[in-house]
Amino acid sequence: MRPRVWIPLALVMLLSPLSAMAEVVQLDRIVAVVNDDAIMHSQLERRVAQARDQLQANNIQMPPEQALERQVLDRMITEQIELQMAKNAKLSIDETQLNSTMRGIAQNNGMTLDEFANKLEQQGQTLAEVREQVRRELLIRQVQQDRVASRITVSDREVDRFLAQRGGNSNVAYHLAQILIAVPQSPTPDQVAQAQAEAQKLYQQLQEGADFQQLAVAESDDAQALQGGDLGWRQAAQIPSIFADVIPDLSKGEVSEPIRSPSGFHLVKLIDTRGGDSGQMTRDQASQAIFQRKVNDELEAWTQEIRASAYIDNRLDNG
Repeated sequence: MRPRVWIPLALVMLLSPLSAMAEVVQLDRIVAVVNDDAIMHSQLERRVAQARDQLQANNIQMPPEQALERQVLDRMITEQIELQMAKNAKLSIDETQLNSTMRGIAQNNGMTLDEFANKLEQQGQTLAEVREQVRRELLIRQVQQDRVASRITVSDREVDRFLAQRGGNSNVAYHLAQILIAVPQSPTPDQVAQAQAEAQKLYQQLQEGADFQQLAVAESDDAQALQGGDLGWRQAAQIPSIFADVIPDLSKGEVSEPIRSPSGFHLVKLIDTRGGDSGQMTRDQASQAIFQRKVNDELEAWTQEIRASAYIDNRLDNG
């Protein structure tokens, strides 16, 4: 079914006769206020439909509808804060960069840009809609680069220590997934205990055979929740510091017990391992690995920080 076209309510009210206004208002409603911006139910519906298609394409079991809506809206709220930061910083994406990224996406799908546009139309989307989504993602990456990556440094001493500890071996990589139960900034003991109990409950469900991806979609506070918690492949040198002592001891398919970090409690699944020979890491490779690990360590905490400083009124459960 083609997604419903949404027209901004303010514009509808200008164009519609007064007698139709009550009916129009009923078609849409605000599900969240983020600082000075509103997220409409129609916007949420479109994103939920996209998430549902993505989960089906990745063969991830569908969580309950309310859990999926809650997860998608939470992601939208974070994105809105990041986009507001991009606007305030006067960041922009030029057409050359956007066009190049769109061509790259089409090529990764084995298509020309025209073929990609036709495929999108068959699926009920337009190239213009996808361009706007990609533009937003690129802006968010710029914000993260500006606020997180730009403040990270790697010293020569860190590189020396890193190479000495690992004997230069750079070839072990892990395919990881996680479920994060977050705690707020400066949490009370009760909040920490509640998050720990929730993480422990999920760990027990996993031990009893629950599906990790489905639980991640429904329950995780991580940005990768809608990908079933999949973190992709990470070189051993790039995995977050808090995981470094746990992951090498996991068997394929095994899930760690809850791991505490400043962000909350993590359940980490080792999906697969590759590499492990004696290839030597250069100083530049070591520096980049340390840098990426620090980014991974900082990003979750930064996301919680910006959410804590924003005005958020989530109305989904009240609608």
